[in-house]
Amino acid sequence: MKRHFLLGILAAVLLLLAACSSTTNESTVKQTEDQPTSTNPSEKSDQSDSKENDSNMDNSNVKIVEDNGQSENVHTSNEEESVDLKEEYLNKLNETKKKVEEMRENPMDETTFALKKIEGDAFDILDGMLNEIYGVLEETLPTEEMEQLRIEQREWLDYRDNTAKEASLQYKGGTMEQYEYVRVENNLTQERCFELVENYMK
Repeated sequence: MKRHFLLGILAAVLLLLAACSSTTNESTVKQTEDQPTSTNPSEKSDQSDSKENDSNMDNSNVKIVEDNGQSENVHTSNEEESVDLKEEYLNKLNETKKKVEEMRENPMDETTFALKKIEGDAFDILDGMLNEIYGVLEETLPTEEMEQLRIEQREWLDYRDNTAKEASLQYKGGTMEQYEYVRVENNLTQERCFELVENYMK
């Protein structure tokens, strides 16, 4: 589906380039006809050089269009898009990691409420990133690989929840129990985001 869409866009761009080239040729011819003829030999030379350059420029545009084969161009575009996507998400994750660290380092105060609020906000950010990455993978991975990832993701969610629960039990019944649960969940979610991008985005 994406390939057909990209081919359609490429075809439209090529048609526009061809149309622009044709219009440029017509306007150049018209300008040449409208210009008064000069009796000065140096001016004639400049004009002929200019016409020759225009002609070469038009030919080079045509050559570029001819040299850029659709399949080669689409292949390069997909490859760059893939690299750019992985790089884009690694950058997003690094920014998110930095933001969460800053939130943790600069709480409003040292109360349990403030710490829980920070971890709650961090959870919203990190869980949102995880869902966004998973959504991109659903669109880009082959069906069979995505099925395998779904199974792996369900297992990972169980692992995350169990690990967070186990860590929070050291504060069982205390005010820090929920804080520890969410903090561990956040750390594991952040790790999982990096894992998914590194292992599945190509």
